[in-house]
Amino acid sequence: METLLAFLFVLSVLVFVHEYGHYWVAIKNGVKVEAFSIGFGPELFGWKDKKGTRWKVSLIPLGGYVKMFGDMNPASAGQRDDLDAEEEKYAFHHKSVAARAAIVFAGPFANFIFAIVVFTFLFAAVGQQRALPVVGDVLDDSPAATAGLLSDDQITAIDGESVQWFSELSEIVRAHPAQTLSVTVLRDGQQIDLSVTPEAITADENGQTQTFGRLGITAGAFDTSRDGVIDAVSRAFETFYSLTTQTFAALGEMISGDRDSSELGGPIRIAQMSGQVAEGGLGPLLFFMGYLSISLGLINLVPVPVLDGGHLVFYAIEAIRGKPLGAKAQEYGFRIGAGLVFSLIIFATWNDLTQLGVFSFLKGLAG
Repeated sequence: METLLAFLFVLSVLVFVHEYGHYWVAIKNGVKVEAFSIGFGPELFGWKDKKGTRWKVSLIPLGGYVKMFGDMNPASAGQRDDLDAEEEKYAFHHKSVAARAAIVFAGPFANFIFAIVVFTFLFAAVGQQRALPVVGDVLDDSPAATAGLLSDDQITAIDGESVQWFSELSEIVRAHPAQTLSVTVLRDGQQIDLSVTPEAITADENGQTQTFGRLGITAGAFDTSRDGVIDAVSRAFETFYSLTTQTFAALGEMISGDRDSSELGGPIRIAQMSGQVAEGGLGPLLFFMGYLSISLGLINLVPVPVLDGGHLVFYAIEAIRGKPLGAKAQEYGFRIGAGLVFSLIIFATWNDLTQLGVFSFLKGLAG
């Protein structure tokens, strides 16, 4: 139940942000919005505002939509041709190409802005918990145990290089497999110099065989640090850029075959991860929401009809030609786009069920 509630909360917030981006820019451009829905299918509850928009929550909580006046359906696939001159003033399809493109792009853009705001709040108000270079557990027969490292030892330097965080310690150790390092330790107020040789570990990472060093210790102390507002905003933009480039890189590796496509997850995996990060507290949940918001924005900008990116491609063609594509061409485009999106959802869900071991369980029952 906690996992389900966390999933519904995360997805509903992100969908609301995305659709509100469309809604806000549409209203600013004089377009009447008929419905704003969180979820698809039959309405569970809702209300109508003074502008005539029906705000509602629907049965299937796997997305949402904004239906604008003049649209044949919530996907803006097709338009009504029975509007009079007065009604056309408020119809989406009778607005300029620039206005329609702005309305469509506003959804993904709202997701990007939301992610940056969330990261800024996370870095400035919540803070980030970082591991200090203090030894927690020492594994038996590990290089750390052989060197004489003990729990609660604070590692202050390696080979004369100052160490402030456990992550810095990990990076140095990983980069020096089977190489003797001089370690400066603070123990009970006294400075002690030790020599340690990280164990060489060989493993496959991202399809490549790599060798790295390991000491055999865990972090034993943590510190929560908060940034000033300016630094938090700067870090938020850096995080946004980093996650965006990582997403593109991962997709490129999947397409080229350098990365396993089984990593592509769907609603079930998102629900599972939502429950896990929610258990970690507000910080991890906010970071996860920011990451998902970026992913939602990027996915919607993919140039596939039905998605926002597909609409933007149609508008670009219309701007170049001076007139929109024919109704048949747009209809076939939306059908192909819907098929691609539906196929991707099935593939991602298949990955989720495989990861959960559902098919292995069913195979065992059949056997």
